[in-house]
Amino acid sequence: MTREEHLKALRDTITTMNLDGVKAVAQAAMDDGLDPREAITEGMVPGMVEVGQKFEEGEYFLSELVVAGEVMKDGMEVMEPYLTAGAEEEKKARAIMATVEGDYHDIGKNIVVTLLGVQGFDVADMGMDVSADRIVEKVKEYHPDVVGLSALLSTTMSHMGDVIEALKNAGLRDSVKVIVGGTPVTPAYADSIGADHCAANAIEGVHKCAEWVKN
Repeated sequence: MTREEHLKALRDTITTMNLDGVKAVAQAAMDDGLDPREAITEGMVPGMVEVGQKFEEGEYFLSELVVAGEVMKDGMEVMEPYLTAGAEEEKKARAIMATVEGDYHDIGKNIVVTLLGVQGFDVADMGMDVSADRIVEKVKEYHPDVVGLSALLSTTMSHMGDVIEALKNAGLRDSVKVIVGGTPVTPAYADSIGADHCAANAIEGVHKCAEWVKN
């Protein structure tokens, strides 16, 4: 198969939620020498973006979004050894990623966690429904360069501001860059709560994080 055929096959496993076949498709791509980073960013991630768009438009439901996320996880399991084989011995930077309190959506966050790992970040994934206090404690313990906050609901994104205020109160705000993202989050909202950046999408957000740690 050609590079383009492998990328399409990977994308299709996500959009068709092919839980049974994704590992074989991913392994075939790796066996043919496809760059695992390319396989993720140009194969699987566009598939997840398409599924996310269909979810937002009401064509797909939450159950389908969850299954697509599981398909991506299974594909990533196959590719992980190929990623780490070429990784640098030392991680470039540290990041904490969390879906804010009250929000139980993590597909977008999981994509960012994966892509940050590809970029060489050491990532602490705190999961979903994470309170401001817990994030502050993790920053104290982990000393990250970047804190990433995700929300899919307009009713929960206000907790992003709570996290930033809690970091300020703990004297930690100046030690980290805060990036926010999710369907309802806009650059104007990010500015209003004092975030450093609003990610337009997972890939753009990861590029911004990489840019920060290079400077």
